[in-house]
Amino acid sequence: MALPTHYTLNNGVSVPAIGLGTFQSADGNSKVKDAVISALKMGYRMIDGANAYGNEKEIGEAIRESGIPREEIFVVSKLAQTWHGPDDVERGLDMSLHDLQLDYIDLYLMHFPHAYKAGENNKTIRHPSGNGKPVIDYDLSRRYPDTWAAMEKLVESGKARSIGISNFNILKTKRLLQTAKIVPAVNQVELHPYLPQQELLDFSSRHGILLMAHQPLGGRPVGVVRAYPNHPMPTEDPTIRSIASKLDMTPSQICLAWALQRGTPVVPKSNTPAHQLENLSVSGLPKLPEEIFQTLQNLASTVIGDAGGDAIKDKGIRFLNPSKHLGFDIFDEEEDQPVDDRAPWDT
Repeated sequence: MALPTHYTLNNGVSVPAIGLGTFQSADGNSKVKDAVISALKMGYRMIDGANAYGNEKEIGEAIRESGIPREEIFVVSKLAQTWHGPDDVERGLDMSLHDLQLDYIDLYLMHFPHAYKAGENNKTIRHPSGNGKPVIDYDLSRRYPDTWAAMEKLVESGKARSIGISNFNILKTKRLLQTAKIVPAVNQVELHPYLPQQELLDFSSRHGILLMAHQPLGGRPVGVVRAYPNHPMPTEDPTIRSIASKLDMTPSQICLAWALQRGTPVVPKSNTPAHQLENLSVSGLPKLPEEIFQTLQNLASTVIGDAGGDAIKDKGIRFLNPSKHLGFDIFDEEEDQPVDDRAPWDT
């Protein structure tokens, strides 16, 4: 059997199995427009963006210049942390629509469950100490169900065809579902062979939420939220490299094939046409042999012991972890953080 080319959301909407991620980390946004044009002309039909990436104008220009009909492109955007106030949510989406020059978003996600204090034009307020950390809006960080209720209205307005969440764990998703009128279509989270998040995948499947993998190759988040900065990526793993050689695939393709076989669409970032094609070509390939698939399923357990830190708790290597940047752990499954109203660096 072949790997999926599309998945179906809980509202019946079809989403491509492989999209293009546009978060540029330290690379800047100068290459985004050309990367999106290249991807669309190559056959990509899902572009994953966000207000916080600061490149939606470039994405919009690329969509228009590609010549691909709008209705053929699945566009993802995300609500930034300074727009969580229920009265700000629609304005946040309107800003993305303005920058993208689009009438609607196919999938609009709450980028993170926590919120920042918003300054002029909803810019992030930084800590007065000068440490560069954001000032947390603790009230809104606990009221993400209210933010979700405001997002539900975006579906009614037609500005968002589907809505979902991002970087939510089981605990926070459960709480959101207690009051949600619309079940999130997607939860976009870090997923790769070093962080399989099997419990979250099983939970999401039971509730009709499609997990989508950002950083499906491991990725390199910006420094302030990056954990394990010196740990090798899954694509450097000897087992994955050996499997890739055996199957005449690249390590990246092995990681993506494993993700698709688990039922999780992926949005890997790439600015080069060769790598874009390498990633896109995985969709529709034959499934991995079951023995190899199970080896990849269990790979995280082989690296946890040497990694230290939160690897045992996370049951894998979580490269994106903003806890030291925020002063609390959004992935805590015991307490719905933040619990306190102050950060360790507050005086």
